[in-house]
Amino acid sequence: MTPRLPPPVLAVLAVLWVLFSAPAHAHELGKVQIYATFQKNGTYEIEMVVDDEHLTPADGDGRQFLSRLVDGVTVLFDGRPLPPDAPGVDSPPVDPEDPPGRVKILLQGPIPGGARTFQLTEALAIGSYPLILNTEGDESSVWQWQEAGGAPGAPFELAKAVVPPTRGEVIRGYLALGYSHILPKGLDHILFVLGIFLLSRKLKPVLAQVTAFTVAHTLTLALTIYKVVSLPASIVEPLIALSIAYVAIENLLTRELKKRRIVLVFLFGLLHGMGFAGVLSQLGLPRAEFLPALISFNLGVEGGQLTVIAAAFLLVGLPFRGRSWYHRRVVVPASCAIAAVGLFWSVQRAFF
Repeated sequence: MTPRLPPPVLAVLAVLWVLFSAPAHAHELGKVQIYATFQKNGTYEIEMVVDDEHLTPADGDGRQFLSRLVDGVTVLFDGRPLPPDAPGVDSPPVDPEDPPGRVKILLQGPIPGGARTFQLTEALAIGSYPLILNTEGDESSVWQWQEAGGAPGAPFELAKAVVPPTRGEVIRGYLALGYSHILPKGLDHILFVLGIFLLSRKLKPVLAQVTAFTVAHTLTLALTIYKVVSLPASIVEPLIALSIAYVAIENLLTRELKKRRIVLVFLFGLLHGMGFAGVLSQLGLPRAEFLPALISFNLGVEGGQLTVIAAAFLLVGLPFRGRSWYHRRVVVPASCAIAAVGLFWSVQRAFF
């Protein structure tokens, strides 16, 4: 029969166990703290705070430990791993403003479109560590105590405000945005396209001009968004208005479409592309779906232009293009009106 210890002895042993084990446990939990913040721009940041007692000269001034720590991070959205933008670095950044005794490492990346939950694991054997989860705009935090090398903690429910749309939603949204920038909001682009349409009674030459215009504005739209070329709106917008006036005035001076007209339309398309880029720069493009959004917006613009051409061809081109008075009664008055508006806009945008 195993002898029982008297209650006073048990109490003394319990106190000793608390005294000797609690400091070691607290020290272990203080090795690393991980903060995850989810932002309304559709990105997340992971801040890893490390006690500098682990950064010893024995392992290369602690950099090897930091590199292994960063490499051990696995980020999961809806249970699927997604590496941060800098999943492994030889020399993680050290913030000189951190208080003595601490080193901070910052990782970041995009939140996948439509994601619902977030989890994080750390493979490096650092014992237990706290994971503190924050959402931009929400002052409360969620704490999870996790064991390194173990299973991820409970899924953290992401707020709708920080989750970007899915790729399909981005494509649909930017298609509609590009189309609405022409119809009904883009009166200046509508007038330019109508000016292109009026000079020729045949659909093929009109489509040749529209194609040149599309190639040009696609080129500068992409180059401007990627910051390869740039002109201020104070220059671009008056020049767009002048391009409208020029095309309309040329319709009054000639009856035939010449090759140089295609070249001019292409050059004017470069200007209009910068105007489209200005709109996109103000609205912003989703970081995770940058290219699909850019392409979708451009396709939406093209759809709007083709709608204008189709409507003009059905309402004016087909019924009247064979009439002898077409140029006198249709092209001349319409081009005069477009030229007047273009000149007015050029002065207004340049000086007011």
